[in-house]
Amino acid sequence: MPSTLDAQSAGTPAPTSAPGDHRKIGFKRKAAAYVSLTKPRVMELLLVTTLPTMIFAQRGFPDVVSMVATMVGGALAAGSSASFNCYIDRDIDKLMKRTEKRPLVTGEVSPREALVFSWVIGVLSILILALGTNLLAAGLGVAAIFFYVVVYSLILKRRTEQNIVWGGIAGCFPVLIAWAAVRETIEWPAVVLFLIIFLWTPPHYWPLSLKYKRDYQAAEVPMLGAVASARMVSSQVVLYAWATVACSLLLVPLGWAGIVYTAVALVSGGWFVYESHVLYAESQKPEYNDKKAMKVFHLSITYLTLVFVALAVDPFVGAPLMEVPGLGS
Repeated sequence: MPSTLDAQSAGTPAPTSAPGDHRKIGFKRKAAAYVSLTKPRVMELLLVTTLPTMIFAQRGFPDVVSMVATMVGGALAAGSSASFNCYIDRDIDKLMKRTEKRPLVTGEVSPREALVFSWVIGVLSILILALGTNLLAAGLGVAAIFFYVVVYSLILKRRTEQNIVWGGIAGCFPVLIAWAAVRETIEWPAVVLFLIIFLWTPPHYWPLSLKYKRDYQAAEVPMLGAVASARMVSSQVVLYAWATVACSLLLVPLGWAGIVYTAVALVSGGWFVYESHVLYAESQKPEYNDKKAMKVFHLSITYLTLVFVALAVDPFVGAPLMEVPGLGS
């Protein structure tokens, strides 16, 4: 289920053994290594989109059982996807400084252990979603894991510079799962939320790929930042940022968004677009440094967080700005 948000998982436990060393280690260190496989920082951001979507879909707080089941099941599905990804990418992770401390590289977890762990928490996540919510949500959980593991990690990542565009679809599934858990169907607002994350993923991840382009070049992974100029990448960031903000405002004519969401989407979206334009201007200067792209990377996280927090608050503050018969709540 993790998408391009993949990149945030760089912070992992420091190794104390050489790569490939599978000697017995302590329980705490072993447990920390397993947690690291799930890329918890990615998981956190995915959950930031899940609970607000449930509240927005319910127009209030959903029942505790479905809420807990969706959050726990979604977190485990995301962790399973991330763990499978670590297993698949263990050969290239050891070539990149950003990922050289991951457990499969340091030897804190063996490939077999990682594979078994991935399957166990993946199956558990689907069972929790099926028993705690409904079969539609569980089916979407299966689709999310399949898309991230098979479509992105196995097929797209090493073959195309557009890998993150289509692979990022996996990171959009949490909002569909959340919506299905509450309303037992998929409606247009859920599709809009899906598209917001889909369009947001490239301008979120491509700035990071600029900073770590030498890592990707060393591993022969064709991330756009590793195969294209900073000017080309930043121009794409600008286009996708504009598309993201425009898409976020579609909830207004659909008859779902109130004043809080609309105001936050406009202000934070304007900030996101502005900083993307700044990055494009900077990329054309002779003294440009790829590390400057990280400002947009971090801002993109803030932007998405603000939009979804506003999504959660919105149902409690007034009515939707536009009432559309047959489309609203």
